[in-house]
Amino acid sequence: MATKDIAMHEKLEVHEVLLFKTSCVKKGTAMLELVEDKDLKQILEEDVEASTNAVKKLSKILEKA
Repeated sequence: MATKDIAMHEKLEVHEVLLFKTSCVKKGTAMLELVEDKDLKQILEEDVEASTNAVKKLSKILEKA
């Protein structure tokens, strides 16, 4: 993907998704402390991990743009 060629509105959209995924990580991490159900805790842990990976990838895209 040639990220240097993305338009300004695309950069803004990537930034918006980055903010959302960052919020997901923060909320999921906070909820992990409150959840007692083993299965729900596993789902939250997986979501936090996936969101963290997405944040890293989106950050790289914005750095290169």
